[in-house]
Amino acid sequence: MSVPLSEILASLAPDEAARLRFVLDRGVKIPPQPRVLEELRRLLNRREFDVRALARIITQDPGVTALLFKAVKSVAYRQHHPFESVEQIIHALGVKETFNLVQAVVLTSATEIKANRLAYESFWARSQAVAQLAMLIADDRVSVCNIFPDQAYLAGMFHDCGVPVLMQRFSTYCKEMHLGDAGRWVDLQEEDRKFNLDHCAVGYLVARHWSLPAFICDAVRCHHDIAGMGMHASRTMVAILQLAMELHCREQRVENPEWLQIQGDVLAELGLHDDALPEFADEILERFHEQPDAMV
Repeated sequence: MSVPLSEILASLAPDEAARLRFVLDRGVKIPPQPRVLEELRRLLNRREFDVRALARIITQDPGVTALLFKAVKSVAYRQHHPFESVEQIIHALGVKETFNLVQAVVLTSATEIKANRLAYESFWARSQAVAQLAMLIADDRVSVCNIFPDQAYLAGMFHDCGVPVLMQRFSTYCKEMHLGDAGRWVDLQEEDRKFNLDHCAVGYLVARHWSLPAFICDAVRCHHDIAGMGMHASRTMVAILQLAMELHCREQRVENPEWLQIQGDVLAELGLHDDALPEFADEILERFHEQPDAMV
């Protein structure tokens, strides 16, 4: 079930709770979980792992089903291809892994907006590309990092989910953040100066409200602050996200202003050396382009 926002705030340190309460007081609306997630979670909480029942819930929503099939086309799951049914996906990947992927794909419809459609569609194209790259990085480095592809995909889809929420709340957000400009992305300092809040905090509230794993919630909150994080799974997830964002920028031939400051922390966390990065990046991008519907 969804975690009540009041419970989330009560679990935080007073200063952090105050900052997030301010977000809510500004009229920012945290999207509720779609019904398909509520129904799946109800079964899982009762430890009812009947694959046919779980598949039936998923296939009741054709949009979710189509997006799930798109997600599992990743070459990270090549050994299981082709998938011919949702039941087959659950059998091959596991109940928990499939649920993570469903959580990731339903987010796009939960934050859907009518205004600024081009910016909104561009946002999700970028998020899906970053999520797919994160999935491939996790698949390659799983023995080092102990982060699995479904977890990385989930974090990739949620890491910037505060952006469309703020697009819904503030009619000038897209224009002020230059989201329609090629190669531009949200600048945290500019965001704070103009709106007195940041999309990381909003994304954290969404992730907690949707009951995502704690380490993914923390990665969403701190994905621009790897240097300030301790040595735990959240830091590893942030490293995967940051490398995925860097590879996406390289593919788009745009500058990543963060990379030079965080490169050392990211590569060390993932067990990569500086001189190994070019070959590693080429391998991940080559695998990325092997996927149907690769988004760049």
